[in-house]
Amino acid sequence: MNNPAPIVSERDMANALRALAMDAVQKANSGHPGMPMGMADVAAVLFNRFITLDPADDRWPDRDRFVLSAGHGSMLLYAINHLLGYSDMGIDQIRSFRQLGARTAGHPEYGHAKGVEVTTGPLGQGIATAVGMALAERMAAARFPGLVDHWTWVIAGDGCLMEGISHEAIDMAGHLGLGRLVVLWDDNRITIDGDTALSTSTDQKARFAAAGWHVASCDAHDMDSIAAAITAAMADPRPSLIACRSVIGYGAPNKQGGHDIHGAPLGEAEIAAARAHLGWTSEPFDIPEPIRAAWAKVAARGAAARADWEARLAASPDRQAFLSAQAADAGALAAPMAAHKARLLADAPKVATRKASEMALQVVAEALPFVVGGSADLTGSNLTKAKVQRPVSRTDYSGSYIHYGIREHGMAAAMNGIALHGGFRAYGGTFLAFADYCRPAIRLAALMGVPVTYVMTHDSIGLGEDGPTHQPVETLASLRAIPNLTVIRPCDAVETAEAWEIALASQATPTLLALSRQNLPTVRRLADENLTAKGAYILREAADRQVTLMATGSEVEIALAAADLLAAAGIRAAVVSAPSFELFAAQPADYRAEVLGQAPRVGIEAAIRQSWDAMLREGDAFVGMTGFGASAPAPALYAHFGITAEAAAKAARTLIG
Repeated sequence: MNNPAPIVSERDMANALRALAMDAVQKANSGHPGMPMGMADVAAVLFNRFITLDPADDRWPDRDRFVLSAGHGSMLLYAINHLLGYSDMGIDQIRSFRQLGARTAGHPEYGHAKGVEVTTGPLGQGIATAVGMALAERMAAARFPGLVDHWTWVIAGDGCLMEGISHEAIDMAGHLGLGRLVVLWDDNRITIDGDTALSTSTDQKARFAAAGWHVASCDAHDMDSIAAAITAAMADPRPSLIACRSVIGYGAPNKQGGHDIHGAPLGEAEIAAARAHLGWTSEPFDIPEPIRAAWAKVAARGAAARADWEARLAASPDRQAFLSAQAADAGALAAPMAAHKARLLADAPKVATRKASEMALQVVAEALPFVVGGSADLTGSNLTKAKVQRPVSRTDYSGSYIHYGIREHGMAAAMNGIALHGGFRAYGGTFLAFADYCRPAIRLAALMGVPVTYVMTHDSIGLGEDGPTHQPVETLASLRAIPNLTVIRPCDAVETAEAWEIALASQATPTLLALSRQNLPTVRRLADENLTAKGAYILREAADRQVTLMATGSEVEIALAAADLLAAAGIRAAVVSAPSFELFAAQPADYRAEVLGQAPRVGIEAAIRQSWDAMLREGDAFVGMTGFGASAPAPALYAHFGITAEAAAKAARTLIG
């Protein structure tokens, strides 16, 4: 007589996650076993009963998104993805946790492994990015009903909710009514230092409720309690927080519940005790086949759902439009943008580059319906809204303009989420000085290779009377220091239009536009080639040049005037416009040598010199800022700080003797 097949419970499925987590962390002698062990039951219920995804197609557009905001617990995600059968997450990757070359990095890295929707680790970024994903889902559903209807699930810890960005994110999600967003809070009341009572007294459930969320609680180690809370969340039209009262390190009998288990291996003795306590008899990294089969059913359910969706897509009249939005191909922009640049050359407008950006955006918004934008409460100053754009609201997600409110950090993270979701290209605006409020999300966009666009206006002392708090003298240098971020500071309307072409053509690099408040003349005379894409180019050549004047943005006008002064004195000066140091560095060496020349060089920028070493040699001159700005009209500030044509010409004369 055959023995009956063993019955696999969700606790068995959860214990498999615990076993893999503690074994991988122990082998690496590094990592965080506490959260994976504490939230394993929640994860098992979520995946076994609710979540819909297909490991055979990790980019399926209508899959649920799972975001591990508490990224230090990465082994929870890797264990799940291994058991679900992702092709790149074999047991060898689990054994190689945190090792060089492995996909199982210490924190989840987008693009390193399938099933990792976003790079998390900096606490709070995951939940804020998930808000963007949930917003993108609602916006896509409004455009393509019947083709988009999925959920965004987040596991967040106490640290995620203590970080300031969480306030911006939950407020935004509640205001926009993002009902397909569910946050499962690992309410273990432990941080690295000890009990959360050491540092916070916030009633998190009340905070989320005040922001317009549905709030529920569950016992994180009672499967039915977990399932009931998730079911209630899915039935509520609001975004949901589920406070999962958990025990950190659940299953390790001598260490669970304490802060020591947060970020250190359990040790061989405690692992043996945990195995006995959990009734887990398998060897390290060995998962019984019945448990693997139970997890495989989750993947099979997702595969069936994907097959149904693909049939709906094939029959949908919106099929081509949907696929075009997914591709986000900017090819349709070429002709109307060429016509726009021709008009600029004919009209030669004298406008601020923030205004020139708005003019270009009118063309972009009409040509590319998948482009969505917004501003952190500075629409009228950033000039980020095209006439054809309608606002997105909780009652109408079909618009393409998002009022992010005074939430620069939340905006930048949400933009990442919109882009990662797919189907849209996102841009957002604020003042350049407040790039520091966006910086962690900008850095992650660059790290992940997410092609979002930042419209940063009021880019120098040229903003004038608002004073030094708003004058970003050091900000350009700090942004140029971020790898894989293209910073463009255009000098006129033509360069600004070209900058938008670059941003929307980018596939794996975010772009930041630094735009002026003050009006600037059109200095370009031709636009048959995108010269901004070269990073720097000779705007005015001089035969047998004696000096090269290089400038960006609003200071190109000053460089041209300085060249005129030098010409009157019989000195031959070439003028180079250098809108993007990053793009210039990517050019062939012979091109860079041709542009820079061998003559002495003068760099001109209403900012500090740092970051100019790629353009200037020792002994070359720089005309710019050496400290913070002041409050006064822009012309007075440029004169006061010596950023003038006369100062540039004097520096050139000094260099050439």
